[in-house]
Amino acid sequence: MIEFSEKQLWRDRISSTVKEYLRYLRYILNGHLVLVLVFLLGAGSYYYQEWLKGISAGFPAALIMSILLALLVTKSPIYTFLKDADRIFLIPVESRMKKYFINCLLLSFIFQVYILLMGLGILMPMYASVNNGQFGHFWYFFLILSVVKGLNLLIRWQVQHFVNTSHHAADAIIRFCINIVILFLLFSNASPLFVLAVLVILILLLVYYQQATNRLGIKWEYLIAQDEKRMGAFYQLANMFTDVPHLRNRIKRRKLLDVFVTRIDYKQNLVFSHLYWRTFFRSGDYLGLSVRLTVIGAIALFFLSFGMGQVLLSVLFLYLTGLQLMPLWNAYQDKLWISLYPLSIDMRKSSFKKTISTVLYVQGVILSAVVVLKGDFATGLMTLIASFIFTFVFVSLYMNRKLQE
Repeated sequence: MIEFSEKQLWRDRISSTVKEYLRYLRYILNGHLVLVLVFLLGAGSYYYQEWLKGISAGFPAALIMSILLALLVTKSPIYTFLKDADRIFLIPVESRMKKYFINCLLLSFIFQVYILLMGLGILMPMYASVNNGQFGHFWYFFLILSVVKGLNLLIRWQVQHFVNTSHHAADAIIRFCINIVILFLLFSNASPLFVLAVLVILILLLVYYQQATNRLGIKWEYLIAQDEKRMGAFYQLANMFTDVPHLRNRIKRRKLLDVFVTRIDYKQNLVFSHLYWRTFFRSGDYLGLSVRLTVIGAIALFFLSFGMGQVLLSVLFLYLTGLQLMPLWNAYQDKLWISLYPLSIDMRKSSFKKTISTVLYVQGVILSAVVVLKGDFATGLMTLIASFIFTFVFVSLYMNRKLQE
């Protein structure tokens, strides 16, 4: 009989998870994406600095920082690295898993505190702009944020013992409100005693949940589902750059969009057009990702005033959308019936490229219309022309080369 070792289990789970992330990160962080991220970071930094020059001393920096960082503090997922089979094999040794879950809490704390550090670093120049350039409180702020994050993680862990998820929603709302008050007092330069007083409320909330869940066991199904959801989100991201066999497609019919599919003629050369359009509207999150990127791009263009910057930003969002739609080609690679069609591979490629082209052309028109609505007709026309040229080049050259590979 094999002796159970929680230390070995922890090492195995961490090792396998790191390997899984590294396996797909090398595809995600390829040269193209790195260039896009560098461009976004540079453009964002420039416009952020320009915007900071125009804010007044009465700008509500403390309130904005409190809300944004309270969202990061309140959202406190705990990475347990549990798998579906654990609900059978680990339940008998639940009483011996204490150190394993402590390690999960510590790792979750370290990772999320690092995200808080980056968030505070981004928002701190705004604080300094309305407080006579003061950066001296940075580490004091970070210390309080770390303490608040630690308390939120511990509370979240206790709340996860409840079967009824309505407790989870109520807990999140309560913690969010308390977090906002703590951070607002912190960034408003209130007395540390006031900050400590509200921190005590958070501590009392933790004590209450510890007492309420004292006799409740681990909710394995919930923890496993949360971990699967987290990995599913990562696989969805990785699927934009390479095929991910672990990804489970979600099928959802959207009846309102059937009108676009029914307009396609029932001809032999349009068989794959029917297939790809229905897949785009119903399978996975292709439609959702495209809509979200279009909305984000439209909002960014609305607030961007530099002419050529608007053109480049539009092309950038078209590129990101095109990358996300590439996995649509492999949506049926494991379906034998596709190979049984008496149709050539060139016909399938043609239908796929026309589908992607149409999506990108529509997105280009929408982004160009946003620029025109701002009153900049010339830049809007340039954006439209650049979008069409990019779409043609992207589909004809880049996508064609990828399909050949």
